Order: sequence, then C-alpha cells, then structure tokens
Amino acid sequence: MTARTAEVPADGERLRRWRMVLGADSAESTGCTLTGRDAAMDSALGALYGGGEKKPGSRGGSERSAGLGASAPSVARWLGDIRTYFPSSVVQVMQRDAIDRLGLSALLLEPEMLEAVEADVHLVGTLLSLHKAMPETTKETARAVVRKVVEDLEKRLAGRTRTTLTGALDRSARISRPRHRDIDWDRTIRANLKNYLTVPGTDGAGTVVPERLIGYGRAARSVEKDVILCVDQSGSMAASVVHASVFGAVLASMRTLATRLVVFDTAVVDLTDQLDDPVDVLFGTQLGGGTDINRALAYCQSRITRPADTVVVLISDLYEGGIRDEMLKRVAAMKASGVQFVTLLALSDEGAPAYDREHAAALGALGTPAFACTPDLFPDIMAAAIEKRPLPVPDRENPR
Repeated sequence: MTARTAEVPADGERLRRWRMVLGADSAESTGCTLTGRDAAMDSALGALYGGGEKKPGSRGGSERSAGLGASAPSVARWLGDIRTYFPSSVVQVMQRDAIDRLGLSALLLEPEMLEAVEADVHLVGTLLSLHKAMPETTKETARAVVRKVVEDLEKRLAGRTRTTLTGALDRSARISRPRHRDIDWDRTIRANLKNYLTVPGTDGAGTVVPERLIGYGRAARSVEKDVILCVDQSGSMAASVVHASVFGAVLASMRTLATRLVVFDTAVVDLTDQLDDPVDVLFGTQLGGGTDINRALAYCQSRITRPADTVVVLISDLYEGGIRDEMLKRVAAMKASGVQFVTLLALSDEGAPAYDREHAAALGALGTPAFACTPDLFPDIMAAAIEKRPLPVPDRENPR
C-alpha cells in the first residue's frame, strides 16, 4: 500500500464527511447517522446554515434547523458550542454569518452576549455601528471587547511599523554635501564605483574618485514628516477604520512624525487629539451614512503647511457622493505642490474590496494608483511614500 493510498479515507469515513457537509437532508442517501461530538457539531452548523423549521436552542440530535431563536440564552449556548467544537478562525466566521444572516445585532447590546463572543476586527465594526444605541450597562463591556482587539493588533503591528518607518526617515534624511565626520563611506564608495581609476604600475590597484558624497542626516530631534490619514467611515469600511485607528496611534507615538487622523462620511471629523488611545478614536467614529471625499480632502488640504514633507493617505472605496471633478482637482493640486498622495481602497485582511473603478482609474491617471493594502504591507507603503520612491503596489490588487 502506498502512502497516497493510505491517506484516502475508508468508505465509512468518507460517508461521514459527506453527511457533515450536506446536512440532515443527506442522512438517507448517505446512510450515515451522526452521534456524540459529530451530532453536536452538526446541530451547531444547522442552527445557522440549515434550511428547515426553526428550532431555537436545539441541542442533540442530528437534524439541522434554521435559526437560533430570539432569546439571548439560546444564542449564548450556541456561542459556547461553536467555541467548543471549532477553531477560533472558524468561530469568527460563524459569528459574522450569524449577525448578517439572522439579524442578531440587537443581542450584542446585552453584556452577557458580549462576554460570550469571540472578539475580532469584524465584531468591533459591528459594535461601533451599534454603540450609539447601547445602554449604559453594555458600554463598558463593549469597550473592553474593543480594547482587547486593539491591543492584539498593536502587539502584532506596532514594532515592525516603528522599525520600518524609522529606517525610512533615516534614509530620507541623508545629505549629499556632508561634513567629513558625517560621510556614509559604504554608500559613497558603492555610488562612485564607476569612477574607479587604475594607478599606473600597481598591477591593477587603483582608487575610487568620490564625485558624489553621501552622508548621514543629523540625528532627528524634530518632526521630519507630516502624515494625514483620511479615512472613509462609511459602513463598508469598518475593518479599515479599525486598522487605521491602530496605525494612527502607532504613528502618533513617533516623535519624528506629526500625524493627523481625519474620518469622514458626509461630514468630516478630526480625531487627532484622541490618537493617544485608539479605543477612544474608534468610539469617536460613526460607521454608516454617505460619503463626501471631496469635502474630506478639502479639510486635509487646508491643514497642509509643508507640502514637500507631507504624506496624505486616503483610505476609501471611492464611492463618492460629493463633487467628483473637484475631488480629482484637489488630488492633482496636492501632488503638484509636492505632497506624496496614497490611495488605499481598503486597509484590511478581507481580500479584494468592492470599489468605484472609474474613480480609481481617474486617480491612477493622476499618478496615484488605488489599491487594497493588508495591515502587514502598510508599513512598507508608508516607508516608500516617506522616501518618495515607487509604492510596492500588489499587482493582483492594482486596478490600473
């Protein structure tokens, strides 16, 4: 028997797997009856994805049923079940589906429900959309859930972001007419290798004539760059808002960057004074509503005092409800003044987003490609913008 043959499940195991995939309707055709843990898993799946009659809080048995019921206890039991039987990544997907498919958002206003759920970025987005309606008894629990997600993101993203951007700031500060003690000899020699001259009578030995000196910039003690994060807070951008708030707090903690965070829908809100706590930033947003990118960019443009040392990052799906031509004119004007302008269709791990392709193409024609960016790629994007070099645009996401 080969290793490949050994990996093929026996007929009974294969039927069991098909029964789990196809649900109760396949029980007769597969001839497979589920028991124990399999039956419990099937019941949990059936409560969310089944197509039969609703059986709130059903436990045991293998018949799938649609709906979890409207009571918090039955949903809390179901949440406990799925955390028992499925890994965290699957639990998060099932929670998201339950909120979307079965309209369970209202139950998240109850503290006991919030304590039972698996916290992730998508849950934070849902809580932010509900927080205006939350009773006082729930708000503290909601803040604790949001803070846990934010702290986890900061642990994952902060260190690499600071390291990457500090390196970019150091490189952008290099000078071409340094004093002797500030010369970066390694980079200077490599930049002048084409000027290598052989000394006669030395069997090929020679010297490099340094036509161009490259030096280290002086240790930065003041602000080097201004960064403006301009974030669309319409409902579809929830995950991007969460990540942008975390990155905004990280950037604001760097003394060599002056960071401003602006969120918008049809109105514009400057949350810069709350950047010391991304949780406060998130609860200062209001997910939902329309979009007026032109108005948001007008505000950002009015706050630019050093165009050549400014990076503006627009995070939006580009579904513009304002004046399209004015929006494009503002982007063109900022770029002409020396601003480094970056357009991100999303800042999340959710994959390719929906976006306005016409507006994305128009921005691309201005030399500002619009593309989706994962949180892990964001530090590299910012480093390239700070150094004024081409952005590392992911080819598969680039709509140009």
